[in-house]
Amino acid sequence: MTWKGFFEGIQSLSENILFAPYDALRLGVDSWWVSNIVSWLLTLIGFIAFFYWMGELKKYNDKGEEDKSSTSHSYLG
Repeated sequence: MTWKGFFEGIQSLSENILFAPYDALRLGVDSWWVSNIVSWLLTLIGFIAFFYWMGELKKYNDKGEEDKSSTSHSYLG
């Protein structure tokens, strides 16, 4: 086995096996518009989830139920 064969094996593994889920997400779409719409929808869903989660964390923090008196290291306060 040569180094060239070794690196071609890595290439084959990554392109044919590891990236197969990403190829499946393409859905065979070659249109620039459809691809961008899907990207923007996923980005919008991510922002909505982020702001929802930040709101939930703020509600939890405002209740004041968390014990903040102890730290993992004494020098942290």
